[in-house]
Amino acid sequence: MNTTDRRNWLRTVALGGGFTLLGGVSAMAAPAPAPLRRILAEGPVKLNSNENPFGPSQAVRNAMVRQMDLGCRYPFQQLYALEKIIAAKEEVPASSVVVTGGSTEGLQAAGLVYGLQGGELIAADPTFQSMLTYAEYFGAYVHRVPLTESLHHDLEAMQRHITSKTRLIFICNPNNPSGTLLDAGQLKDFIYANDQRAVVFSDEAYYDYITVPDYPSMVELVKEGRNVIVSKTFSKVYGLAGLRIGYLIARPDIASRLREALMANTNMLAILAAQAALEDKEFYQFSIAQNEKAKAHIYGELEAMKLPFIKSHTNFVFFKSGMEVGPLIERMADRNVQIGRPFPPLTDWARISTGSMEEVQAFTSALRDVLNT
Repeated sequence: MNTTDRRNWLRTVALGGGFTLLGGVSAMAAPAPAPLRRILAEGPVKLNSNENPFGPSQAVRNAMVRQMDLGCRYPFQQLYALEKIIAAKEEVPASSVVVTGGSTEGLQAAGLVYGLQGGELIAADPTFQSMLTYAEYFGAYVHRVPLTESLHHDLEAMQRHITSKTRLIFICNPNNPSGTLLDAGQLKDFIYANDQRAVVFSDEAYYDYITVPDYPSMVELVKEGRNVIVSKTFSKVYGLAGLRIGYLIARPDIASRLREALMANTNMLAILAAQAALEDKEFYQFSIAQNEKAKAHIYGELEAMKLPFIKSHTNFVFFKSGMEVGPLIERMADRNVQIGRPFPPLTDWARISTGSMEEVQAFTSALRDVLNT
């Protein structure tokens, strides 16, 4: 489904309980899968890792079970098939696709390639850390540039940090943990102005949740031959976080360097799951709709509690908690609800994932209890 179709579909969904018919099934009213019901029954309510609790979809489960015999085979042939499927989806040559063990492996591979021998990286602060801490482990220096007051990337300040030693600029867009989205024109202008000085890495783990109509993926700039790397994942909207599969898109010469730096790769069942997930449009739409419904509930409850928050383009919400997040995490855990880790220097902000409605209702109830005690 292209971006425009997905946006149009979302406009037809009534977040307060309406539905759209997809093959005769109500996407909003579909029952929770049996594994999710077991998770809810056993607890705790896990809203700290931005996971999609509705996955894997039934179609993905069926594909893995049906092809379990392939578990005795090395995955190279199926991997090549998946690369071609992704290449067709992204409209790039297969040589531009690097399948990874979750997007984290791709992030770390890039951190290794561009951070070795004292390379310098630039990133926002706070942002997703996997690439940055991995690169630092191997001797890189990371310039961490504070977010703006509105918790957006400060592209002007990031540009001022570029030196002759800068090898990569990391941009998580939408950003984790703030959930903010860069203006597409400003981001493109930034890349055009700087990608000859350093490779620009666009982490698009949450791209599917963007609510701005027709927001472009930076894969567009890869197609133009720019020095750009884009990462995507099956962990979020497709609900495959535990299977560990994602991918990078880059110009073939850059992709080749990244491919050589992979450490773990992925496995046969994850590859088969990804193939099935890309075909399961109904589950994709269901996940998007459930996420919007959960966010609407969280927004309403935070407004009622008079807690500031940022409208999110992801499957989590970042809100000002009114207290240090460390003690808040502990007090919420006492009420059987897990929320996101601290993100210094924003230590009085908290991140809450958008799980099922039962889960987010448990969160808001527990938060009210904490704030009233």
